[in-house]
Amino acid sequence: MKFREALALVRERPKRAARQLLQLSAENEQLRAQVHELEGLVAKSQAQPTTPSGAIPPYQKPNVGKGKGKGRKPGRKKGHPGAGRRTPKRIDAVKAHHISVCPHCNGPVTESGQPRKRVIEELPRETSRATEHQIFHAWCPHCQKMVEPKITAALPKALIALSVIVEAAWLHYVVGMSLSNLVRHYRYRGLSITPGGFVQAFNRLAQLLKPGYDQILDRVKASAVLHADETSWRINGVTHWLWYFGTSLWSYYVIDRRRGSDVVRRVLGSILSGILICDFWAAYSFLGALAKQRCMYHLFTELAKVDLRNHSPDWASFRKKLYRLLRDAIQLAAAHQQLAPDVYQRRKTLIHARLDQLLSWPSVDHDVKRLVKRLKRHRAELFVFLDHPESVSPYNNHGEQQMRTPVLTRRVSHGNRSQRGAETQAILLSLFRSMDLQKKNPIDTILRLAEDALAGHPIVMEEHTPVATPTMHTAASACASPPSTANQAAHTKRVPDSSTSPPLCQLPRSIRPATPATAPPTQPQVVHSPLADA
Repeated sequence: MKFREALALVRERPKRAARQLLQLSAENEQLRAQVHELEGLVAKSQAQPTTPSGAIPPYQKPNVGKGKGKGRKPGRKKGHPGAGRRTPKRIDAVKAHHISVCPHCNGPVTESGQPRKRVIEELPRETSRATEHQIFHAWCPHCQKMVEPKITAALPKALIALSVIVEAAWLHYVVGMSLSNLVRHYRYRGLSITPGGFVQAFNRLAQLLKPGYDQILDRVKASAVLHADETSWRINGVTHWLWYFGTSLWSYYVIDRRRGSDVVRRVLGSILSGILICDFWAAYSFLGALAKQRCMYHLFTELAKVDLRNHSPDWASFRKKLYRLLRDAIQLAAAHQQLAPDVYQRRKTLIHARLDQLLSWPSVDHDVKRLVKRLKRHRAELFVFLDHPESVSPYNNHGEQQMRTPVLTRRVSHGNRSQRGAETQAILLSLFRSMDLQKKNPIDTILRLAEDALAGHPIVMEEHTPVATPTMHTAASACASPPSTANQAAHTKRVPDSSTSPPLCQLPRSIRPATPATAPPTQPQVVHSPLADA
């Protein structure tokens, strides 16, 4: 229809034109919604299986339709035992409320003798308080000089209390509060501090606590099981790398310009006395260790990535056998306590025999050859968790989770402005996260360590094992099976935090499998295992 025809239609039949206009408008809105949904599906298909949902722009995500994710009501199901906040054991104040007139008719009322009790907890809204410290000098006849007592309430020559600086450091480096919000937060509480004042105080606090930071590294290097991971970082607009080395009780962070093996050797040394759990990054290959366990999750995500672009029959057959092998190995480790030692050893030997068959897989497919090459290179580092099922996890979940805190704060701070700021970030983050892993109050514990250092006492990092920490068998039994690569492509490899536990094999909830069953009996075979001599 041309412009003149449309104009004539409007003049001659306005009602018909209005109906057509409304119909076209509705069709237009429907087509816009379909285009938006298709754009989201395209963006989702182009994203890698390990791309977090938060990394996909909201306008590229498809809308959730009716019946998808909206059927389940929030909250607990009917019949579930109720839960509520417990009444505190200590009552600090009692406040009586009397009524003299009825709130409905304004008439006089007669008060009953027994009041209804309601306990309300609150935090006191305190303002800043200034304390004058009168420091008296004294003459020491032995040293032949004037001496004075040491003040532990603040850093040397500082006018802000040490407790405020420690609390602000925790808010900035762990919670992720920006410096500008820190200034506003304390200004509302009656304390005026500039962003530069916070930065200088954080740097001085980090240098004061550096001996504790060095002790954490010593504990990590001497541990039986060690996790390692790395992620990108920025210092004044230049790409650096944030490294993590830690255990179930200690976290050690370091920021370096390089991502190579020299950083690993500089931090851990040339030889590690324990077992290292890490991904397939080549920097860890040059470190000598008792054993190394490569993260199985990275193999599963690699299968999901290749599935998006390779549909050849050769690849489908190979990935099916590799996927089942990895799944069976993880289920075997989870069920090791239910099996007799000889049965477990026989099935472990069969797992290695199946791996040897995969390593000799004849194929011309590029992805199959590439994965076979990787498996051969890390042959002795794939199933170490079968030799130590109680303490070694097939996944580097713990290392990934310890990276979660700095990655979230990185969205606010965008890294550091100087090398000194990066060093301060690594020191304070290591101390705070280590206290979190041990279920200690991080602010009170770090404040006590800083006060000891100001008093001239040596800093001693005491190790405290959290109560009711799940064992490796318990954690592995809850999620023994790996995810299917079909579902894995739609989820991130980041998982819910379990920082108080040993390294877990926890997977995203929507792709977490059911509790594994005992592996089926197999015919015994005598196959030499390369890991049996380790």
